[in-house]
Amino acid sequence: MSQFSDEIKLISKWARVLAVLVLVVFPVAAMCYFFLNARSGEFGAGKFPLELVMVTIASVFFGVYILILGYIYGDAKRRGMRPVLWLLLGMFIPNAIGVILYFILRQPIQTHCSSCGAANPPGFAFCSSCGAALGRSCPSCKSAVETNWTHCPRCGTHLDSITPSTR
Repeated sequence: MSQFSDEIKLISKWARVLAVLVLVVFPVAAMCYFFLNARSGEFGAGKFPLELVMVTIASVFFGVYILILGYIYGDAKRRGMRPVLWLLLGMFIPNAIGVILYFILRQPIQTHCSSCGAANPPGFAFCSSCGAALGRSCPSCKSAVETNWTHCPRCGTHLDSITPSTR
């Protein structure tokens, strides 16, 4: 699985259904209107109305916007943020500023404890719920350290002596 397909799975089912309805219903309704009025002679024979093209473009725009809002809802849920609040901000702040704000202000993805499943912010060395180790930690001060670090940035302890079992 690629990262893109994993991100696409975050779009909620209601957003997918609504986007398909917008992408299908509006252009079909516009075509029906065009063909009904083409018989009455409102449109010239063989002319393709600009309105039909505009409705199709608008339906694609709104369908994609609905999918983006569905992604915001699923992604905010995954990150431990308030999904309904961000969905409403994305919908009601004009000119897609709410969507842009979400992508600027969103929190990092939380890590889940392998022991109890509790969500923890990134950078925690131990689970806030059960105390299990979430990653590599300094043997001296117990703060979280990266795997490629040779010294703890907080206390200066040499980290080469840490074995994978102390993870």
